[in-house]
Amino acid sequence: MVPAHRIIPRILAQVIRPAPLCQEKVEFAWRASVGPAVGRATRVRIDERRVLVVTAQDAQWRREVERSLGLIQSRLETLLGPDAFIKVEIISHG
Repeated sequence: MVPAHRIIPRILAQVIRPAPLCQEKVEFAWRASVGPAVGRATRVRIDERRVLVVTAQDAQWRREVERSLGLIQSRLETLLGPDAFIKVEIISHG
């Protein structure tokens, strides 16, 4: 038996990936990739250069995202596709 935590991301990717890239899809994939706490402390968008812009509410949340960026990017690429964005830029308000 395969654990659910291994199957669910694949199922989500099959449903989400074919849909057109829009802000709602990016936000959903972000929240699914980072979890509820980081999701509440950040905002995300893909700009016209295909840069994923993450805005953290303060420097502490920015560091948290930076620390986990490799895993986050991997999860986002699974959900959005490998060509959805070319790099990640993290900024903070505080």
